[in-house]
Amino acid sequence: MGNNNDNSGGNNAGRSLLPYIIILVAILAVIFWAKSSYNGMVEQEETVKTAWSQVENQYQRRLDLIPNLVSTVKGYAAHERETLEAVINARAKASAVSIDVSNLANLDAAALQRFQASQGELGSALSRLLAVSERYPELKANEAFTTLQVQLEGTENRIAVERRRFNQTAQQYNTGIRKFPANILASLFGFGQRPYFTAEEGADSAPTVDFQ
Repeated sequence: MGNNNDNSGGNNAGRSLLPYIIILVAILAVIFWAKSSYNGMVEQEETVKTAWSQVENQYQRRLDLIPNLVSTVKGYAAHERETLEAVINARAKASAVSIDVSNLANLDAAALQRFQASQGELGSALSRLLAVSERYPELKANEAFTTLQVQLEGTENRIAVERRRFNQTAQQYNTGIRKFPANILASLFGFGQRPYFTAEEGADSAPTVDFQ
């Protein structure tokens, strides 16, 4: 009889602890979910930053090519002053409009639009400058000019590729932080959506600056 009483007491104690065990398990499950979700959002955010860095690298490569290109064209077409100045001014404007990758969390659509507009203006000025070569056979035949033209063409294509990759990674990140219940955690820890590059005229095909 004593053993039965002891077992009954043990069973009652176990049953009384069961709700606390369930609560503890539930709390641990939430903690593990929150940790996993938070780390996942951090990883996605870093992927977006990396994608943005690649975009900037290609735009910077274009900026670096321009001084030599302008200098080469000037050697054969110095009187094309307006076209040359347009490229120089557009380059200066594009250099001034930058986005800090370390502060990408505060990137909004307006800031990205300003960046895109300045780079688009530079692209248009470059196209006009390269078109000038059609009027100067000696310039077209110049090896330095031809090399710069090919490098610039490759850079324009890489810019298009990296912009698409940025949009893809930003879309994955934005989708992830908007899904329930991850959106609750994203709101608590300040994970905001990232804007996209918008399509430009002719964006359905790779840009070219080859005027051969």
